[in-house]
Amino acid sequence: MGREAAGAAAGLASAGMWVPWPYTMVAAVVLASTAWLVRPRRRVGTALRPFALEAALVCTLYSLWRIAGKLSVRHADGARDRALWIWDAQQWLHLPSELGWQQAILPHPLLVQFANLYYAIAHVPAVIIVLLWLFAFRRADYPPIRNVLALLTGACLVIQLVAVMPPRFLPELGFVDTAHLYGQSVYTQVGTGAANQMSAMPSLHVGWAVLVAYAVIVAGRTRWRWLVLAHPALTCWAVVVTANHWWLDGIVAAAILAAAVALEASVRRALTRLPWRPVGVVLPDAEPAGDAGRSRRPDQWPVPALATAGADTRGAPRLDGTLAPRGGSEPPRSPDRPDWDRGRLRG
Repeated sequence: MGREAAGAAAGLASAGMWVPWPYTMVAAVVLASTAWLVRPRRRVGTALRPFALEAALVCTLYSLWRIAGKLSVRHADGARDRALWIWDAQQWLHLPSELGWQQAILPHPLLVQFANLYYAIAHVPAVIIVLLWLFAFRRADYPPIRNVLALLTGACLVIQLVAVMPPRFLPELGFVDTAHLYGQSVYTQVGTGAANQMSAMPSLHVGWAVLVAYAVIVAGRTRWRWLVLAHPALTCWAVVVTANHWWLDGIVAAAILAAAVALEASVRRALTRLPWRPVGVVLPDAEPAGDAGRSRRPDQWPVPALATAGADTRGAPRLDGTLAPRGGSEPPRSPDRPDWDRGRLRG
């Protein structure tokens, strides 16, 4: 009884880590109103307006994530049957056993507590940090990642309206709710906590973790960016050994992410073929190679201007690809001079 009481108290404290969705929805409205009211021609408005709009979008996605959990718990009929069907399907597909992975770490309390903690707090901060990094330092890569995040989150939330029990609700199969065992649960009772307990399929934890790795690898510069793959690997491990998700939950989330990336790229390419181009539509493969080009939009790339009349053109490139002489002004060309000799340097 002592451990159960401590677990319930810790669950209430953990649930308090996350902002309730009404507050974030109000914040989204305030941010969007601020972006609409601010004057974009001023220096402060130029910097504040895009940030306020993007922050409003993130708050809206967070609110929808919380709302979807509360909606699906009201339609929990059949959640157990769907979970058992997933269990049977995974055995037929010869996927690894979540039960075996969990039983392997149960004798190691510190490892179990680390998995509980990683599951509880790593997913949302990682997404926010990457979005801030992209917005501040990789602005050209920010819009595609933001669009993919919205598509991924929206698709997963729609599917999560169909309730599916996580493995920890099936103790007859041998699963243990490790978070409640050590008083680290972000859930207090069914339908409350940081998210709904019946929204197991697909796993937004896994989907967001893979998206974070994808964003860092695409927008990063150094070879160290590949270390970010440890985040989705740890997330997959944590959601399984804590019995919060099935393997198929993560697989479906990764498939939705791949579809979202393909859809976003296709739409952006289609928009660039229009006679007019919406603001912010940039083709990633249209950017020049090198580090300098990756941080600029195509309309910001330097374009060599033609020399004006009377300007000093010594050493400047001609339209035919040759260089004008540096020793002095170029003598006038003779009309009868052969074309093949026009590229030679004289002077």
